[in-house]
Amino acid sequence: MVSWIGSFLSQRTCRLLFQGSPKTFSPVQVGTPQGSPISPLLFVIYVASLHIQIPRGLSLSYVDDFAWSAASTSYRTNIRTLQRAFGRIRARASARDVGFSVPKTELIHWRTPLQRDPPESPAPPPIWLDGQVFPPLPCVRWLGYWFMPNLASLAHFSKRLGLAQGAFATVKRLSPPGSGLSPHLAHRLAISLLLPTLLYGADLMVPSRGMLTKMDVYWRQVQRWVSNCFRSTPIPILAAESCMPPLSAIVPHKRRMAALRLVCAAPTVNPAAGHLCPTFPSLLKYRAPDSYRGLCTRLPPNVRPLSWKTNRPHSKVRSHLPVDELANLARSILGTLSFAPLARADLLPEAPSLLPHDTMTNAYRALNGRTRLLLLEEWRRLAPPPPYYTFPFSLTPHPFMGLGKFMAGHIHQMRAQKSYLAAHPSWSRVDEPRHCPRCGEEEETFSHAILRYQSTSYHRERLLQGLSDVGPDSPLWSDKRLLLALADFIRATSTNYPPNMFPSLPPSPASMVFPSSPPSISKGLFSSSPPRPV
Repeated sequence: MVSWIGSFLSQRTCRLLFQGSPKTFSPVQVGTPQGSPISPLLFVIYVASLHIQIPRGLSLSYVDDFAWSAASTSYRTNIRTLQRAFGRIRARASARDVGFSVPKTELIHWRTPLQRDPPESPAPPPIWLDGQVFPPLPCVRWLGYWFMPNLASLAHFSKRLGLAQGAFATVKRLSPPGSGLSPHLAHRLAISLLLPTLLYGADLMVPSRGMLTKMDVYWRQVQRWVSNCFRSTPIPILAAESCMPPLSAIVPHKRRMAALRLVCAAPTVNPAAGHLCPTFPSLLKYRAPDSYRGLCTRLPPNVRPLSWKTNRPHSKVRSHLPVDELANLARSILGTLSFAPLARADLLPEAPSLLPHDTMTNAYRALNGRTRLLLLEEWRRLAPPPPYYTFPFSLTPHPFMGLGKFMAGHIHQMRAQKSYLAAHPSWSRVDEPRHCPRCGEEEETFSHAILRYQSTSYHRERLLQGLSDVGPDSPLWSDKRLLLALADFIRATSTNYPPNMFPSLPPSPASMVFPSSPPSISKGLFSSSPPRPV
């Protein structure tokens, strides 16, 4: 192993590529190649000795980003503790030829919302490192999180919303209304790119109600972009048609998923699981011996232990440790299970003696499926659709969303009952008649336009082949062949086209081949042969 790693790191060369560069390679004696999977691991092993024990404090790092925290009842005591810790770490780093970029240092003083400094009190003290003064900042960024002194989430989600809006401004060019990417691909972009950008950190930080309202406005724009629905579409139907739940249901789901990952992780592998309460029913009773559950040995009076199997009391004067609150969310997922299965049992040599790997893997997948069911239940409870919308909610895109943006948008609009059909009026044409302008016999609904137009019976018999229902239980929504035929029917009959684009209906095939009146014959202009269909 040592020889293999030595061969990997030795005889490395690099070159700079820019206009006019010589493009010659130069030897590199330090560092690891960027982009290799083993490089971060080697770096962590190399700097492992820099993680020292801080009295009533905590030392964290992510590759080359180090963070130290100290807790006490005095700002100045914390400053002195951090300064001594920096001196010790710098001495160890110099022995390994490692240096710190001191000018990049940032300082922040944490406090709870109740621990506000009086207006006449002096400003919190700065810290001195290598002759440089670093005053405390109102907001710092670490690993994509923006932290404020009172640990509020406003600054973090304001930044995330700005980043998500910038990403959406770029992505939506790929699929303008009526063209571009199909709704299925737009849905994948929204779920895999825009949603993680917006809700990064939502498993640990909860957005405030006002911030969630702003994020909902953005999320509805994404839903409308995916489904190509009109602005008059009700919000619950917009979420159902785009297969994208509202944020009020996604945020609790992300916290439940984080809780499931926490309680199903081995304490010997995941440091966060090592901070769980010792009474938590894990298959491994190991808990981290060199860490305690709070930065202070004596917790404030308003902090109480929270059992994982009891409901969290809704009290404003009592708070709980974050790890306890997260583990308590797993109560609705575990149900009646007596223990939490291990998600990655293959990483533990002693796991087969507890339960077979396949059993624990299947149990963990079943818990994942239960969280999806909880998401659907919460979605329907928080955003119930109008009574006239009977299509089921789904987290996966509908099959017809694989059609083109223009055609799938027409189907979305007719299913949502906010379309160009006369029976689906919008806010701009509420008083217009709802009867079908083609036949005038009944209201022009989705079912009437597809199944009962007399003037389109030829295309219906040729394409739809006996389709009798377009409701939620119809085989139309799961049969690819029928969906392609429905798209051809809508295109051939101009169903749900804008009124100013509505063409005159073509005559029936019989009238085209055998016109009702004989054609006029003029020498030199028409022949006497029967007219051919156009």
